[in-house]
Amino acid sequence: MSEPERLRVCALYPDLMNIYADRGNLLMLRHRCQWRGMGFELTGAGIGEPIDADGADIYYMGGGQDRDQELCAADLVAHKLEALRSAAARGAIVLGVCGGYQLLGHDYQLGGRVLPGIGLLDVRTVRSEGARLTGNVAIEVDLPHAHERVLAGFENHGGRTQLGERASPLGRVLRGHGNNGSDGYEGARQGTVIGTYLHGPLLPKNSWFADWLISSALGGLALDPLDDELEEMAHAAARVAAGL
Repeated sequence: MSEPERLRVCALYPDLMNIYADRGNLLMLRHRCQWRGMGFELTGAGIGEPIDADGADIYYMGGGQDRDQELCAADLVAHKLEALRSAAARGAIVLGVCGGYQLLGHDYQLGGRVLPGIGLLDVRTVRSEGARLTGNVAIEVDLPHAHERVLAGFENHGGRTQLGERASPLGRVLRGHGNNGSDGYEGARQGTVIGTYLHGPLLPKNSWFADWLISSALGGLALDPLDDELEEMAHAAARVAAGL
């Protein structure tokens, strides 16, 4: 008898980068797997702790306060950069939300300070002196083998992110501000690395995207359907809140 499929997730800085209920995203992945009889393994890596480049199918980093983000930026470069690059190169998914998204880019300029990123996404972020980009947001995405096209959530960021030539936007803004409030795009994709400002948290409002991540991380595994009545209601409510 073959063993059930197992999803391995590594949460980066789960105590520091958890300002937007980011644990909800991890719980969503856990439950979507367990409801299908699949195995789920969650590990965490904090300040000073190395990570295994072959040890997870999804590496996840949420958002944090500027002070905590600065600590994590230095640690990412010192202790985790090479492993994350190797993981992405072999096809593991690396997902950053809000502050995590910013640190996946080249750097984040905060006034006179520059936080180093790890360059998995060809993006740069600059803190603006203008108003924060805040509110409900919905974007249209085009992901391979996905059966849905709309992600809905909440954004709250002072940074303006610009995409370089090697990164593609995660989606087109339908409602809200997106990366910088001007170019009409939200998030970034580059290979299996994904960044987005959508939180609230992201995955409980978009169960189809949680399943897309699981399937993609496991090599395109076909997932059994679930009774998603409540999840679809949450998604519909998030779309309505964004004005769709």
